[in-house]
Amino acid sequence: MRDHVQRARQYLAGNGVDALLLVKAENRRYVTGFTGSAGIALVTEGAALLAVDFRYYEQAAAQAASCEILRGGADLPGALAAAVRAHELRRIGFEAEFMPYAQVERLREKLSPVELVPLGDVDRVRWAKDDEEVAAIQRAAEISDAGFAHILTVLRPGTTERSAAVEFETYMRRAGADRLSFDLVFASGPRSALPHGRATDRVLEAGDFVTLDFGPVWEGYTSDCTRTVVLGQPDDRQREIYALVLEAQRRAIGAVRGGASSRAVDAAARGVIEAAGYGEAFGHGLGHGIGLEIHEGPSLSPRLDVPLEPGMVVTIEPGVYLPGWGGVRIEDDVVVTAEGCRVLTRAPKELIVLPA
Repeated sequence: MRDHVQRARQYLAGNGVDALLLVKAENRRYVTGFTGSAGIALVTEGAALLAVDFRYYEQAAAQAASCEILRGGADLPGALAAAVRAHELRRIGFEAEFMPYAQVERLREKLSPVELVPLGDVDRVRWAKDDEEVAAIQRAAEISDAGFAHILTVLRPGTTERSAAVEFETYMRRAGADRLSFDLVFASGPRSALPHGRATDRVLEAGDFVTLDFGPVWEGYTSDCTRTVVLGQPDDRQREIYALVLEAQRRAIGAVRGGASSRAVDAAARGVIEAAGYGEAFGHGLGHGIGLEIHEGPSLSPRLDVPLEPGMVVTIEPGVYLPGWGGVRIEDDVVVTAEGCRVLTRAPKELIVLPA
């Protein structure tokens, strides 16, 4: 946690505030190690404090040993106010994109005359991961790889999406996942054109594409993988679209490296799909960061242009979606390195043809 606290201190120094107040669970956990559902963290140049209520006194002491624990009872802002006065703080930054207006006003009242300063990009301290964080994401990816191998033995014509999805999720939980990063995406046949289609009672049929988007969590860190398979021998168009998406993904992975533009990496995949005449069928960004949240920075899309940094973990997930026919998405998690990237999700990507 010491390095994480230091990152927070560098952030507050760069934003002209005396302290950084953290309420968002992922930011609070990142800096303190505390995994409880409620609490307020405060990082100053010389201290790290964590205010919790009665439910979390023991847990906070165990998980946030490097912090000064403030036992706030039912009044966390009140406990925080005493600490703010003791540390003679004048300007405190807060997570403007997360904290509700009413909560900010309550804090202003309790902490007056301290100035609360809205900061719009606090999550950015978490974008680049350290070795322990990458290892946790790697373990989550290993569970997803094992889950994918298992579900291939289940997918057959006559099986419903819903029953297969339950089996998939259950297997990953038994394999050690804390939970899933998000509701499993399971869409077959024409429904595979739904980028976020959830499992239904539709019965799998011979000739179906089946798109699976899944991500177990390990020790709080997420993973995110998508694979598309086919039941029975694919037709020419299915082979064409699959090969197109796979080539787009390979181009993008090849473009990832420290210092590369996030927009340029998106363009590496998007250009392949647009050149084939399917640009309008790829309507989402190429990828996003993952970590303690399933969607965090940086975004890989035409709308954002930031340099990638070693340690960032991002998804590479191009897709082509054709309503009424079906779709293909292929997604991997990669960690950015100085010279390129390392792919964390290792499930096979060549078109898998399952017995029909």
